[in-house]
Amino acid sequence: MSTYRILAIDGGGILGTYPAAFLADIEQRVGQNLGRYFDLIVGTSTGGIIALALGLDIPAGEILGLYQEMGPNVFKKPETWRKKWRRCFRGAVVESKHDPAPLEESVTKAFGQRKLGQSITRLVIPSMSLASGKVYIFKTAHNERFKTDYKRPAVEVAMATTAAPTYLPPHKNGAGVPLIDGGMYANCPAGLAAVEAAHVLGWAPGSFDILSLGTTTTPMSAGLREELPGSAVSWLKGLALIDCFMCGQASASLGTAMLIAGEKHLFRVDETLPNGRFEMDDSDAVTHLRGLASERARTEFPRLESVFFEKPVEPFEPYHKL
Repeated sequence: MSTYRILAIDGGGILGTYPAAFLADIEQRVGQNLGRYFDLIVGTSTGGIIALALGLDIPAGEILGLYQEMGPNVFKKPETWRKKWRRCFRGAVVESKHDPAPLEESVTKAFGQRKLGQSITRLVIPSMSLASGKVYIFKTAHNERFKTDYKRPAVEVAMATTAAPTYLPPHKNGAGVPLIDGGMYANCPAGLAAVEAAHVLGWAPGSFDILSLGTTTTPMSAGLREELPGSAVSWLKGLALIDCFMCGQASASLGTAMLIAGEKHLFRVDETLPNGRFEMDDSDAVTHLRGLASERARTEFPRLESVFFEKPVEPFEPYHKL
């Protein structure tokens, strides 16, 4: 059995209901808060909210309740394609689709005034700076040189990692730096988790297992009919360019995790659905995703129990404390 356990949670807006519900069902079987069962939790965007909540020792059942509340309050009914294109032609493409206030209100209700440094486990939450164009990764004080982020409010971290371009506006941190969704470079953070484990924490390959949770996947559609896209119009139809980018990013991340951790140490749980089944801001998806996750937890728990859920991990002792 490996020494360390890692949880990595993908981004995906309201589709985060899927990993939240999956973890809630697992938690019912385990009988304790799941944040206590992992040595490191890495979450991007909506996965960042779940990671933060687990780190703050919030039960997964309450996290699922948060998503059920956020669905209709934060994400309104998705626009039709006609409205989307009309908005773009009006020049509104520079505006965000949703108001961040309801999201911040929901997250504040869940996290209160707690800081990142109050996490019971190591956390890595990716974001990106619009000021420098560089990655901006929030981390607990699990390395001696991490002397700043642990003092930041958990709400600030959540709002930064979830600020998905076109959906939500950039979130300015306490220093006024505009931050956007970590999904711009690590929507599937399994690779980032493996790098953190091996090269920051110094855990030897083979000494840690990674549970990677997706937020549902759809098969990539490269273009029209059987033809490969060539023109900009071809790429735009069906948002093929975005599909290609996201699929490539996830494939690279999972490949990185597998190479570093070892193939038998990476456990991926995700659901492949037909194209167009759910959108990342489709509030109607919550109930369906809850059911899919419950069914998957039922079949996956026997495989995962002995690796991740037999007993809690050793308590996390940060280098710096609040």
